[in-house]
Amino acid sequence: MKMGLLEDMNQRVKKLGIIDLKLAQGAAMFFALVIAKLIPGVMDLSIWWFVVMLVVCAIKPFYVFWIKK
Repeated sequence: MKMGLLEDMNQRVKKLGIIDLKLAQGAAMFFALVIAKLIPGVMDLSIWWFVVMLVVCAIKPFYVFWIKK
């Protein structure tokens, strides 16, 4: 039976250890820095846009980690 894309990705993620996850996070951070360097207009945005995006991106992980039973 063929697995769907999400099930396949879930199985692959389960194989990753904490070091692998942190390395992937670091790679994503450096990718974002490369994009910011290539598109300098992004860094001209008000700091509040970044704060809003931080809160938007943090809501679900915060909920899952602290509130969901």
